[in-house]
Order: sequence, then C-alpha cells, then structure tokens
Amino acid sequence: MPKQQKSNHSTIRKKIRRWIDATLGNTHNHYTCFIPERTGFLSSLALKLFFSGIKIDKEQYSVLRKIPENAIVVYVNKYKSYFEYLFYYTRYKQAGFRFPAIGFDYKVIIWQPVNRLFKIILASIDYLLHKKAFSNPYKSGYIKDELVNGRSALLSLVEKKGFYKRFVKAKSDPVHYLIEMQVSIDRPIYLVPQLIFFSKKPPKSHPTFLDILFGTKEKPGKIRRLAAMLNNKNRPFVEISEPVNLSTFIKLTENRDLSIDQMAILLRRQLMLRINRHRQSITGPVQKSKQEIKESLLTGERLQAFMAQYAAKHSQEIWDVHKQADSHIEEIAARYNTSIVGLFAICVRWLLKFMFDGVTVNYEMLAKIKAASQNGPLIFIPCHKSHIDYLILSYIMLKKNMPGPHIAAGKNLSFWPMGPLFRRGGAFFIRRSFKGAVLYSKIFTEYIYKLLEEGFNIELFIEGGRSRTGKLLRPQLGLLSIIINACKNGACEDLNLAPVYIGYDRVLEESAYINEIEGGSKEAENIQQVIKARRFLKKRYGKIYIKFSEPVTLKEFINENGIPLETMTSKEQNVLCRKIGTWLLHSIDKVTVVTPHALVASAILNCTKNLFSYDHLLSIVDTYIRYLSLQEATLADTLLLDPAHAVEQVVDSYIQRKFLETVLKGKKTLSTDLQFKINENKRPALEYYKNNCIAFFIPASFTALTILAKDSFQFSSVDLHSGYRFLQEFFKNEFTPDVLKTPESHIRKNIKAFIDDAILMPHPTLSDTYNITSSGLRTLKLYSGFLKAYFESYWVALTYFNRYPNNSVKAKDRLKKIQSLGNRMYKRKEIKFHEAVSRVNFQNASDYFIHHGIRGSNDQEKIDFYSEKIQNYMNYLS
Repeated sequence: MPKQQKSNHSTIRKKIRRWIDATLGNTHNHYTCFIPERTGFLSSLALKLFFSGIKIDKEQYSVLRKIPENAIVVYVNKYKSYFEYLFYYTRYKQAGFRFPAIGFDYKVIIWQPVNRLFKIILASIDYLLHKKAFSNPYKSGYIKDELVNGRSALLSLVEKKGFYKRFVKAKSDPVHYLIEMQVSIDRPIYLVPQLIFFSKKPPKSHPTFLDILFGTKEKPGKIRRLAAMLNNKNRPFVEISEPVNLSTFIKLTENRDLSIDQMAILLRRQLMLRINRHRQSITGPVQKSKQEIKESLLTGERLQAFMAQYAAKHSQEIWDVHKQADSHIEEIAARYNTSIVGLFAICVRWLLKFMFDGVTVNYEMLAKIKAASQNGPLIFIPCHKSHIDYLILSYIMLKKNMPGPHIAAGKNLSFWPMGPLFRRGGAFFIRRSFKGAVLYSKIFTEYIYKLLEEGFNIELFIEGGRSRTGKLLRPQLGLLSIIINACKNGACEDLNLAPVYIGYDRVLEESAYINEIEGGSKEAENIQQVIKARRFLKKRYGKIYIKFSEPVTLKEFINENGIPLETMTSKEQNVLCRKIGTWLLHSIDKVTVVTPHALVASAILNCTKNLFSYDHLLSIVDTYIRYLSLQEATLADTLLLDPAHAVEQVVDSYIQRKFLETVLKGKKTLSTDLQFKINENKRPALEYYKNNCIAFFIPASFTALTILAKDSFQFSSVDLHSGYRFLQEFFKNEFTPDVLKTPESHIRKNIKAFIDDAILMPHPTLSDTYNITSSGLRTLKLYSGFLKAYFESYWVALTYFNRYPNNSVKAKDRLKKIQSLGNRMYKRKEIKFHEAVSRVNFQNASDYFIHHGIRGSNDQEKIDFYSEKIQNYMNYLS
C-alpha cells in the first residue's frame, strides 16, 4: 500500500479515535445500569403520573432522614423488578431524597436519553473491539466510584437466574462487592430494605387460580399490578425497614472471623429475613383454612400423647376424646377473615363520625411497636373500659397497615349472630374458668401455642373483663402465663409485650356499670342488647384516647430475672408472670391520658363544701393540673389548649346529665352567684370518671393523708414512712404498688411537689423538716380526698366481719351480705358517700381482710386494730 494511503488511513483512525474519546469523555464507563438525573421532560412526567397511585406515608420517610449525610445509600428489595427500580428512582427524586441512579445487574434502555444511549452503544462496541470482551461495571470500578461520589443504588436479592450466575457462572455478586467496597473505605454503606404492597391481605397456604394466572399478591404480574394501582380504595403503598449499617455489620464480633464470601451469604440471608418479616408484620402470617388449623392441632405429638393418657385415665374411647377435642376447638378458635375485618373497620369509622369527636393516638410509638413485630409476635395488652376497645384497636391497626390481632374474648360474647362475626374479626373465645375442664385447658393451651408458632399477634385484657370502677383492676394472669409457657416450649423465639391505654371522655356502658357496682346483676350479652344499642346513636361521647406504651420483650424480663426461661421452675415462672403483670398495670397507668371529665369529677367529689362556685371548682382543677404537670402526666389536648373552656364544657355536660344541680344565691342577675351541688344519686357515676385518673394522685394522696394524720403543722419526712407503707399495703388490692419505687422515694417526690405549690415550706434551720402553710392544709385535703370512698367501703366490710362469726356465712353469699349492709349503713348515714357502696370495693376489702386473718367476729383483736386505723384516717378526711 502506498505511504500516502497508509498515512491517510492513520489520520482517519486518529480522527475517529479522537472523536470517540471526545464523545465518550475518554472513558468506557457508560452503562445501562445507570439512569441519569435528567431523562427528558416527557419521560419524567410519564413516570410521575404512572406511579402517582402508589403512596408513601410521611413516617416512612423519617427512616431515610435518619441516615447520616456522609453515608452511601443502597436500597434493597426482594425481587428484581424494573417497575420497582423506576418507581424508587422517580418517587425519591421527586421527594428530594437520595434516589437509586444505579441498579445492580439492571439494564435500563428505554428510559435512557438518546444521546446517552448512543454513548452506551459506542462505548460497548469500542471496548469489545479493543479488549475482545464486554466492559464490566464491577471490574472497571465504575460502580464504586459512582457510589463514593454520592450516587445511590438499588440492590435486588432475588433474580430469576441470579443464583445460577453467582454460583455456577461465577459472576460478580453485588452483596460480595459491597462488602469488599466497605472494607476499603471509611464512609459507612447503609442498606435500606423496602417493600411495595399491592395488597394487605395475608398470603394463602395454597395459590389460587388467580395467583397462577396473574401472579401472587407479593409478586404480582403486570395485569394484577395495574389493577391494584387503579384501585382507589386500596392503593399500593411502600414500607421502609430499618437500614443495615454495613460497617457495623462487618465489625460484629461474630462476623470478624468470617471470609467475605461467608459474610455475603449471611448478609443476604439477614436482608431477606428482614424483608420477609416486615412483609408479615403488615399482612400477617399465611392464612390457613379452619380445617388446616384443626388438623395441625389435633395431630400434634404433644396433644396426641395427652389425649391418649386422658382416654386411659378416664376410661374413654380415644375416638370419644377426639370428638370432645374437636368440639373444644370449634368453641375456641377464631376464623380470621380480612373481608369481615374490613367490614368492622367501616362500622368503626361510622361510629367515630356520628358518636365520637375523634381519636387521639400516639402514632410514633405505634410505629416503634410495628418495627418490633419483625422480631416476634406482638402481645397487645390494653386496659378494658368498653366493648368499643377491641373494635377501635383493630381499626387503628388496619389504618396503619398492620394485621388485626387475634383477640381473647369472653365466651359470653359468642352469642348469635355477633359470635360468628367476632370470630371472623379475629376473636377467639375463652371460658371464665378452666376448673375441672382438663381436656379443654390442654386444647386451649395448644391453640395459643399454634397462634404464636404461626406468628399471629394476640390481644388480651390483663384485667380479665371491663373495669366497672374506672380504674385498673387487679391483673388476671392466667392467659399471660399460658403465653409465656408457650414461648418456653418453643412456639416462638421471643415476644413483644405492648401495654395500651384506651380511654374515653364518656363510656357507652356508664349506666350499666353503675347498676352493677351498686349490686345489680350483669345482663348477659345477647341479640336484644345489640338491638337496644341503637339508643346510643342519639348521643355524643366526646373523644377516644389511645396511647401505646414502650414495648418490652419477654427476653428483657428474663435477662433481668437472671434465670433462663427453659430452666425456670413453676414457682419461678409464676413470680416472673406476676412481675410482668405488675409492670403492665404501671405501664398503662403511666401513659393514661387525663381527660377534662376525669379531672372535673375529681374536683367535684373532693371539694369540701356542699355548695361550691364555678371559680372554686376551677381553682381545684388548677391545683390538680399543676401537680400533674410536675408528674409529667399526659393531659388531653383540650386541657392543654384552654383549660377553662374544657372545664366549662364538662360542667355543662354534667348539668345536662343531672350529675350537678344549680343553685342561685342572692340576686339572680349575677353569674357569680351561681352555685352547684352534687346530685347524690349520681355520685357513683362521678366516682367512675374520677377513677379514670386516680392512679396519678395516689402517691400524693397517701403522702397528704399521712401528713394530716401527724396532726401537727411541723414534721420530718422520716415521720411519714411508716404511715405511707401502711396505706400502700392496706390498699394494695385497689392500687397495685410500684415495686420499683420505695415509699421513701414517693414521699420525697411529693414533698418537693407540695413545696413547689406552696403547700409546704422547708424549715429555715432544721434539715428534712417541713411546715404546713396556712393555705396548705386545705390543699392537702384535696389530695387525701381521693381516698374517702375507699375508707368507707373498707369500713363497711370490716363492720360485716365484726357482726358475723367465723364461717357463719357461705363464701358465695358474703358479698351480697356486705352489699346489703352497705346500703343500710348509707341510709342510716353511718357512711356519707353513695359511691362507697361499691361491689368491687367490697370484694377487694373482703379479700384483704381474709388474707390478713379476719374471717369473722372471732378475730376481734385484728378487727379492733383495723377499726382504730380506719376511724382515725376517716376523722382526718372529714
């Protein structure tokens, strides 16, 4: 070839090379795994409109906000999906967060700008011609450089041929790559698992025909996905899991000696487990048919062995025992149905609109509980004030994308037609007593084991039933003990105990509760009650308050106890159960919301005057609010915004409901002349609402009464210790003592509060000595007044024991006798307060005196001791 021609060819090649280098920017790093920030106006708009039907709640974004600025963010999803990649890219960019511009093992072509697509093709051809191979974004260092320079990425854990490529073809594993990258840099890499939900319904144990045709709800096909996006009622939504700090993961003690290959396998498993658990925390476990659950229970090894022993012991045919067991399961088991749960949600939404003024919920703590559910089943333990409780709690769960819990309900609620509906809403039914029902007890225990093994959340009421007094009842630990025992036997690795306060401005069952408290019989639940319930629709019941307490795992209690659950004796396990029960009550008390109705009822009942003005009432409420603020109690928002207006509204309500009567004094033209007095017949109703907040005032009440009992204007804190201990022990059936706090600490805290409110004044020269101020004496009576009705109730019970010889009255008739005596004493004015004639108080008092050796008039020495104590305290309270 002539030199001139060679020279021309060389010049052309150089020009082409220069043009290629200039076009490519002297690099072959142009890959389809990267989507630039600007993709063109039309394509960007199309993606925004297409994905607009998928929602991300604000609290989900808070997870992303917590990630440090210097961190490298890699989003993680389960299945490789271009739909999800483009969604995260579009939505996070739109919301101003770091968006995944890089997709590990993704090849995006259609959404590339034309000029960039040309560069990708040119770079691939040029690299292939020169290197005789295809360019690799892993080996070239492109992905690492982009991530270090601030880009974010998306990593998919499951790909159709991903496992084959990694283990057979030895292709680059993105997880392995990220670990190698983390080892070589100082900045942390955050792996952020996330999920898109196209349905909240739990997966079925067997795929349906629709699942086979259009894909499952977890991994829908294109048609099913499009149908979900067009559904306005149940829009798809995104959940973001807690990120994994890769730097921290590598430095974990158990991971230090692992190779990178081993760490990659472990990390992939942990990410997959986190995503799967997060999905289950939204949808709930796999939904099995009634027959599957029953068959699994009845054929279990433990139950089979037990039934064989039971049949032999009771000389019964094994098939007869099987028939009984089958009947017990029918009696107990829930039949959870998402459609019925949705129907209940519609009903609750309607009730909230027409009967209540809204619901206040601390959703931040609920989000924390929701995250905890990924580590084990949730055991919700709410207080129980109304039948609305379990409906509203399940509604809140559904609203915040959580599966409805299985609810422990009394067998009395299994009546037709509500029983079958409640079963499908998640209720399982429990008898009030297992006495003599050995086989039933075993079936119930195995059913609870099965629920926990499957991963269902459970809701139980620690008080056993609805509180008729307004305050928390003593804990009933039977079901809690069964749950702990199931965990001990391996049903689940751990449990999350979540106490919940549910309160109301007004309860629907108010009149029924007062009737029962005063000795009336409880009307059994039936269809007639459901029909009569329509009368409630004509009234408004104020607000509902739901406050979740910090969840605590069972393992935390066990670690604190120092004895592994597996090696605990029955006695040690009972101690643990009682400890948890006490903690649950105090946790609920701590998050109790103080409502205006409760505070005004307290002020009315504790007022020392028969007639009182609105201003006087308001001054008492102000005193209580100052104390509650020092105790960091949660006040209802109406009390925080405008206390005077809130009190005025409650007073008006109490007047309309005839709790209060108005009396005009002097000239009728002045509103200041308006006086109030209590309608004596309505005192028990006011007592109910007072008890809604009484737990916050009991330490102050004990302290105040102990100070008054000293009968001196000067005292030291040491003088109060024995008196406080006596009151705490005397009323332990009414107010469960906080075992974590000593009487001395309560006294110190309340003396400080009394000093801050000018009730007490420290002595100028004597240490630990205090004087009661001139106005302080009246205020101390406002605090001690919380105990007036309780002392009178206990006085009635003690009077009964003083009148009847030991064992002269059958145990089942004792309470009726005390109730009858209380009514007579009230009529004869031997006791002052109508609310003291309380069936629940009498039961607690009777239990206390029997436990302390008083069974009748034969125990005169002990009766005289308590008589003197009660009369002495009642004198200071009058």
